Amino acid sequence: MLKNDRPPCMPDVGITAVVPDEWGGPWESRHQVLTRLAKYFNVVWINPVGWWNESWFGARSDRFLSSRIQDLPHGFSVFDRSYFFPGFGKPWIDYASEYSRLAIARNTLRKRGSKAHVLYLWRDSFFSAMDRGRYDASCYHIDDEYTFSDVDIPNSPREENLIKRVDQVFISSPALMAKKGHLNSQTARIPNGVNVREYIIPKDEPEDMVGIPHPRIGYVGIIKRQLNVDLLLEMAVRHPEYSFVFVGPKRPDLRDDGEKWEKLESLSNAYFVGGKPVSELPAYTQHMDVCMLCYTLNDYTKYIYPLKLHEYLAAGKPIVGVPLESLKGFAEYIHFAVTADEWEAGIQLALNDASRSDERVEARKNVAREHDWDVLTYKIAHKICERLGPDYVARLSEEIK
Repeated sequence: MLKNDRPPCMPDVGITAVVPDEWGGPWESRHQVLTRLAKYFNVVWINPVGWWNESWFGARSDRFLSSRIQDLPHGFSVFDRSYFFPGFGKPWIDYASEYSRLAIARNTLRKRGSKAHVLYLWRDSFFSAMDRGRYDASCYHIDDEYTFSDVDIPNSPREENLIKRVDQVFISSPALMAKKGHLNSQTARIPNGVNVREYIIPKDEPEDMVGIPHPRIGYVGIIKRQLNVDLLLEMAVRHPEYSFVFVGPKRPDLRDDGEKWEKLESLSNAYFVGGKPVSELPAYTQHMDVCMLCYTLNDYTKYIYPLKLHEYLAAGKPIVGVPLESLKGFAEYIHFAVTADEWEAGIQLALNDASRSDERVEARKNVAREHDWDVLTYKIAHKICERLGPDYVARLSEEIK
């Protein structure tokens, strides 16, 4: 968890962030960016709306969760699925509900001194928010191919309209930039990053890792269908002398290959330790011997920019991974592999003394330092200020001196 006890340096700017997931789950790029933007501006994270039967029967009824969530940065608030503003599936009711939720967020920011209001969208499905009030600037952040389709689908008219309409677009990966970046001249590529300090400072070995034999070949992240379970299963069977360690929650979409994942989990050299709080993940990464980027290659994964790339690098760990478009610029630091034989060779190279030398470890950490979330978020804050006007740019530059 990012801690920041200081108030925003530019509290007269307020950001209403419309996001696809409730606060409290595994941290994605939006968690990293929006909590850090609270260093500069007031930020309200709006949890997605719940259906009326979820909101009225057993769900939380308080509007703002800030008082119940520990260690939120100063200036950062979470607006919950409210008892008073659920979704009904009726256009006119849902319009009023959405309008009310956004108005409450703006009023909250206004009470905190925000005079300039920025709408920050993280899905094209939130396009309608553009017409639910007046904003001084608008942003759309693309950190994934939001169709989530294994077969490439052209940009939808809705997303193209949103990209063209907002004042600023942020895009994470080179392939997404090629597909969508030409639609708005105010588009910046902001790659995914890492909390470098947390991954570089040595951590004690987690208790549930102590009994796992070395060498540990690890994956730290959400366990999802895009992982190549066939390859993982073959490698674990081929190499009983390796411990294959998986740190992360399992997504429901694994059920499509449920039998394969169950078989992998049943092997004596496969260890699934479950999801962990974001603050504990650096310790798990640091105590791997080799880290994996083990995705299936298809029309969806060619657009992704794995969050864990720079986390692995910041921990100084050798990496074996598939040649995704977003990873090709880091070929010096990744042993690329596609087939099981190539993965076998890649892991052996990653385990040798040359790959684990102090010089190579430091080189990886230096690359990660260039992708620190603090550095990347400042670039986002600067772009937001550019859209608001030169006075805001000058003030931001002065504040960080």
